[in-house]
Amino acid sequence: MSTDARDATRETKLSLPKTWRAESADTVGSMGMFLAGLVLVSRNRYLAWPVVLLAISSCMNQHPIRTKEGGSTPWTALMTATFALLVSHAAMFTFTDPMTGAIKFS
Repeated sequence: MSTDARDATRETKLSLPKTWRAESADTVGSMGMFLAGLVLVSRNRYLAWPVVLLAISSCMNQHPIRTKEGGSTPWTALMTATFALLVSHAAMFTFTDPMTGAIKFS
């Protein structure tokens, strides 16, 4: 038997699988992106932490082979959730005047 992969005697007939695995959308990642956007709009600090945990879970359970071209990856969901967490907590670190609500610079 020849070891050459181009040998005509080593050809086999193409056989398709009996069932095709259906591609399913990553609903956890999509839900995480939606909730991260909700946190960015509402600046809800208490909702930001579960969104970050959901994004971390989505990142840990990702299936790179199932990622479609042009689709959002779990890494973008994680970055968006982290940014939403920072934006929602940013108001705690600004110094405002209690009388007027304006930002104090000095």
